[in-house]
Amino acid sequence: MNDLSEPKQMGEVTTLYHDLKIWELNPGDQTTHAKRMPGFFRSLKHYTQWGLWLPFFLLPYLRWNGQQAILFDIQNRQFRCYDITVLPQDIWMLSLVLLIAAMTLFAVTSVASRVWCGYFCFQTAWTDWFTWLEEKIEGNPTARRKLDAAPLSLDKFKKKIVKHALWLLIALLTGISYSIWFVDAYAYWNDLLHFDLPTVGWVVLVLFIVGTYILAGLMREQTCFWLCPYARLQGVMTDAQTILPAYDVSRGEPRSKLRRNGEVVAPQGDCIDCYQCVQVCPTGVDIREGQQFGCITCGLCIDACDSVMDKIEKPRGLIRYASLDELSGKPVKPLYKHPRTLVYLGIILLAIGGIVYGLTHLGAMTLKVLPERQPLFVQMSDGSIQNKYAFKVLNKTGQDLHVKVSAQSDIPDLELIDAERQPLTHQRRGTTFTVFVKAPASGITQAVTPIKFRVEGVEDPSVFAEYSSKFNAPAR
Repeated sequence: MNDLSEPKQMGEVTTLYHDLKIWELNPGDQTTHAKRMPGFFRSLKHYTQWGLWLPFFLLPYLRWNGQQAILFDIQNRQFRCYDITVLPQDIWMLSLVLLIAAMTLFAVTSVASRVWCGYFCFQTAWTDWFTWLEEKIEGNPTARRKLDAAPLSLDKFKKKIVKHALWLLIALLTGISYSIWFVDAYAYWNDLLHFDLPTVGWVVLVLFIVGTYILAGLMREQTCFWLCPYARLQGVMTDAQTILPAYDVSRGEPRSKLRRNGEVVAPQGDCIDCYQCVQVCPTGVDIREGQQFGCITCGLCIDACDSVMDKIEKPRGLIRYASLDELSGKPVKPLYKHPRTLVYLGIILLAIGGIVYGLTHLGAMTLKVLPERQPLFVQMSDGSIQNKYAFKVLNKTGQDLHVKVSAQSDIPDLELIDAERQPLTHQRRGTTFTVFVKAPASGITQAVTPIKFRVEGVEDPSVFAEYSSKFNAPAR
């Protein structure tokens, strides 16, 4: 308990809690055993967690055209998503995806505070999973506290062993699932079962096992309090118009006590000091004491408070999602009057537009042609002018292709030397080869003449790329 007798003033926002001078702070010397209560936000939390777990654990096993459908193939420097392959040349699109993720996080936070932490963060999702198993094995929060305080016995030993074994199993599956986003899933399992993983594979797996076990099983809410920087960053992303779980001080204070016969002991605020909102909080925050960085905006305290209000026949909403301005009686601005949020949304739209443009112009093949600089041209014994070009062809398809080269120019009788040659380009790799172009000197009217090259697949002519270059000749 920290005595904050002089809370910082920020206009009229924190004055709502000016008389509540005691904040609950968990310094990490005790384990928080949160109570589970049914309700709307608990169900919403379940649905969002399944929305995280199922894709995370199952998507790497999907196959497409004989290959892993979604793969961040670092070894071969490519990202594959079904028929779309993003190579290093197109990495800017992945950068835009990360920008969209960041701006979405900022926009959501500016509107609804830390809902990412409460519903989507892997730390809170895995911690919730671990504590659910803990409750199934060791019992409700009261039973778990008694078990922790009890001396070691056979019953306690068995429960602890089973719990930690399941935690380690989940940590192992988490490490495997993370790894197979970057290597072929089935090949990884084969190497793992035969203890034939490369060194980096074992290192990543062990790090994820240890990290998941410690962060989600042992540290739990302490990770949010002391390791995660986002709890501190939220201060610059939220304002008095941000919607978050808040306690209605004007309605709840002064707090009352409820007798066993159902009578409320004066003074008569709607809050009966039942402590249920604290008991269900995953981080042990008492939301009645004001906004704290330990609050992850999960709304479980709202479920608890609403259930109590139903029992004592009081209106719901003593604790509810509301902005501090709303609780202060100030008008609530509509979303389109939040400039910062609109800026975030504008950046998101621009990034989406960039990705759409990139995908529609991705192409199955790219071509880059570099004319020889030294010398720019060679005059042959028959008087014709020859240029040398270095071709760099990137085959983005999933199959090797032979290609044929053609050229168009205003120069008559333009000839590609060894035109029947069909170089082989390897799938999702770059191929370099040299092309010689010759033209009669009589047909050349200028020192530099535009020329357009086309490279197309022999097996599949629909796969092609073009590049505009120049043909150099002596000055006229």
